[in-house]
Amino acid sequence: MRKERLEAFSDGVLAIIITIMVLEIKVPLGDKISNLKPLLPVFSSYVLSFIYLGIYWNNHHHMMHTVKHVTGKILWANLHLLFWLSLVPFVTGWMGENHFKSAPVALYGIILLMAAIAYYVLQTVIIKGHGSDSILARAVGKDLKGKISPILYVIAIVSSWISGWIAGAIYILVAFIWLVPDRRIEVIFNSEKL
Repeated sequence: MRKERLEAFSDGVLAIIITIMVLEIKVPLGDKISNLKPLLPVFSSYVLSFIYLGIYWNNHHHMMHTVKHVTGKILWANLHLLFWLSLVPFVTGWMGENHFKSAPVALYGIILLMAAIAYYVLQTVIIKGHGSDSILARAVGKDLKGKISPILYVIAIVSSWISGWIAGAIYILVAFIWLVPDRRIEVIFNSEKL
């Protein structure tokens, strides 16, 4: 299979996931701005999840630029990642509708943790298939962000039983860490072209 087909499928799934999330936001009755106030937790959880999905889409896009051939293992690892990401609309809605209560916030963190693990598995499968001197292997390097994120997710999951807002702040922190532009793949990929 060509990598373009894998990318197109993944892009389509992520687009559907985002569409499902926005459709879960119910329009309030009434024509006053104050009628939107009860939607703030729902909208906040949507924004956070949209950012996470954007981060995954962006990083997946960059990672796929390094792929020269797609194997069955890569296909399954990619589906594994998409499975966990497909659960984001459910946990996003549950967390927002319940105003960041402990159980929904903990489950949100578990889904984020599993998606991070699935991304790591996909990355590892690609590196094994392309070699330790591949573009992706060199770009990932020590992968500090990839190692610290699961630790922060576990801390957030545990802290969600103390306060959903503390856990939410940790999820925002992890998103911020990944929002800071990571140009490792671009730099390595562009240096290969020279």
